[in-house]
Amino acid sequence: MEIEVSAEAKDKRINRMVAITVVILSVFMTVCHIKDEKVVQHMEHAESDSIDRWNQYQATKTKQHLLETARTELAVLGSVANPATAASVARFDADIAKYKGEAPRLADEARGLTARHDELNLHDDQFDASEALVTAAVSLAAIAALVENFGLLVACWVLGAFGMFFGFCGLLGLNFHPEVLANLLG
Repeated sequence: MEIEVSAEAKDKRINRMVAITVVILSVFMTVCHIKDEKVVQHMEHAESDSIDRWNQYQATKTKQHLLETARTELAVLGSVANPATAASVARFDADIAKYKGEAPRLADEARGLTARHDELNLHDDQFDASEALVTAAVSLAAIAALVENFGLLVACWVLGAFGMFFGFCGLLGLNFHPEVLANLLG
């Protein structure tokens, strides 16, 4: 007594829809992944530049403080009437003024770079949400094909649609933030 098991699907229409769905979602996820990698590179660059600017700001403030201290000591210890002391005090005053002018500019640049990093992070979160939802949708499509269940395929389409929405938000630079997903996954 032999039992013949057929690997043929009863309804090839569901399998065709699953195949088309998986191809569309996979191609979309690939495009989003490429763009996300670029966003991450820009984030790293903005963060690095921000750190550099804050370091420059700190160095400028340190130089300013050292010059102010040296100027005060020179004024207390030296005779202001002495031409060498007066010249040193004038040089210190000029350098102090230069550093006082540089510090706010450096701080503003650093804040701008931090804001740029945060803006890019929003898009990175969108791509992460998109990838998570599209991956879940592809997995659900595989299950729908195995059990030949149209309801699971519809659920796959819903997840995929949300994933594509977040991906398009990232691709188009829209400011919609997946707050709930970011908090859940992050």
